[in-house]
Amino acid sequence: MDAPEVWLVTGGGRGLGRAIVVAALERGHTVVATARAEHSLPAHERLTVRALDVRDRGATREAVRNVAEQFGRLDVLVNNAGYGLVGAVEEVSEEDARAILDTDLLGALWASQAAVEVMRPQGSGEIVQISTTGAVGAMPTLGLYNAAKWGLEGFSAAMAAEVARFGIRVTIVEPGSLDTDWAGSSMRFASPVPAYDEVRSELFGTAEVPWPAPDATAGTEAALDEPADSGGDAEADAASVTSPATAAAAILAHLADPSDTRLRLLVGDDAPGQVAAALEARLTDYRRDPRFPL
Repeated sequence: MDAPEVWLVTGGGRGLGRAIVVAALERGHTVVATARAEHSLPAHERLTVRALDVRDRGATREAVRNVAEQFGRLDVLVNNAGYGLVGAVEEVSEEDARAILDTDLLGALWASQAAVEVMRPQGSGEIVQISTTGAVGAMPTLGLYNAAKWGLEGFSAAMAAEVARFGIRVTIVEPGSLDTDWAGSSMRFASPVPAYDEVRSELFGTAEVPWPAPDATAGTEAALDEPADSGGDAEADAASVTSPATAAAAILAHLADPSDTRLRLLVGDDAPGQVAAALEARLTDYRRDPRFPL
């Protein structure tokens, strides 16, 4: 069993966040999980659940400091709070854009800043940023979600180099398709413009937003859990979906191995292929410049 640690998991009430909380408890750690709404986390003597809106910088910093004050330290911060937004770039309102950036990007920034303040004097700590393979490429109608995650990865890569000397390791987790409710109640939608109906139909099997009931729209959830086009058939895509418990186990195994110095951790059988396709598309563009060395 790992040495007991103190964990803070934002967005810990469901999906991958919940799976990480449960896995950490099973390994003997003390966990503080935050959630904005109702949750299904089990009662546990080493689990504390607190309400938190990560968009509130002051409240987020206070939540991090409270964990350190209550337990004497903070060993692991997992920034999982976030949601998806479906909307072509033209469709996204100012309110839509600010809301997802405030949550998916700035919420993680506020928590990371506060965690570094605690971990730096400790001389140790882990900051885990839950990203997506969609932070390597981009998918039509998910542009603002992609933008938030690209921003998350940008500041996290810089931060990793800044804080390594203090004994703090930063990990960017890039999951592929996960069997969560991300495409359901965790999804928000911009007001549709009819000109993009064909795009939505091609991607998701329907132009209607919010989604019809899952049984009325075959493939909608699978498509939304797929940040990049895998090019495979539906049966193969369904087989590649990773359970939250399996993803959580991969993340905890990485954290338990101090010799694993990867900044980016791919999670899920389909993740490597998605990233390779996105990087190859970018390299194809760069190679059109005769000065490019590869």
